[in-house]
Amino acid sequence: MSDPQRPEGQTFAGQSLLVRYINFVRLPHTVFALPFALLGVIVASYREPVTWRVAILVVVAFTAARFVAMGFNRIADRRFDARNPRTEQRELPAGRLTVSQAWAAVIAATVLFLWAAWALNPLCAALAPVALIWIATYSYTKRFTDWSHLWLGAALAIAPVGGYVAVTGAWSDPWWLLLLIALAVACWVAGFDIFYALQDEAFDRAEGLRSLVVGLGPGWAIITAKLLHGAAIAALILFGKAAGLGLPYMAGVVIAIAVIGWEHRQVKPGDLSKLNAAFFTANGVVSIVVFLGALVDRII
Repeated sequence: MSDPQRPEGQTFAGQSLLVRYINFVRLPHTVFALPFALLGVIVASYREPVTWRVAILVVVAFTAARFVAMGFNRIADRRFDARNPRTEQRELPAGRLTVSQAWAAVIAATVLFLWAAWALNPLCAALAPVALIWIATYSYTKRFTDWSHLWLGAALAIAPVGGYVAVTGAWSDPWWLLLLIALAVACWVAGFDIFYALQDEAFDRAEGLRSLVVGLGPGWAIITAKLLHGAAIAALILFGKAAGLGLPYMAGVVIAIAVIGWEHRQVKPGDLSKLNAAFFTANGVVSIVVFLGALVDRII
């Protein structure tokens, strides 16, 4: 995403097919949730040893699943993207990729994800199709609900759950441990997705698309984002205590709280000039510092 007032163009320069595919799904944005998948791996390592094979398969599975989610979303929304001045330069409406090329990549990523899940353990293999259906369905939620933000949050909340199950092959004990981290990620993502939706308010209204920004107005939508991020912070703290994580993890959460606070100071109704920094810089840092806190905690 570039300046909110300018068209969204390429992430990387170049015309090779690889570069076009990378831009198609904004591959660098994997940093938003991959650290949470690895957080699940770290917490699971207290229960079962983690091999390099499992760690690599988790990264492959997550990256492939995200490619499927983003690619399918771009295909489903290509006609809206072509009419939206902000998104008209994306790969499909701009003609840098054909729909057939997009589908080919999405299908390949689907096969890769299912293979990685199968290679991990039977529970991952059983849950993989459910995860794919959920993340693909998100692409249509703006057609029928204002709460598409939470649907997206729940899709990314699969990451830490998947990371944990990939290592253990079983659900957490206590059973609500994974629900806590899933809640944290879902609320965190939903909150920043509300910010993202602010820039498309006029377009979404004109096209009959729904979001909390459209349903509540920018002011109340931002308040809702604050509440969601408050819930995310509370869930992160409770998760750390329940998982037995110590001071380094809590220090990471404290840094994340400070970053989220800074993020909310950057975005105000009627002023989206700092949205780019708030959306990308802040949220990339949040996931990384929480993961690093847990990693340091595990190492020492």
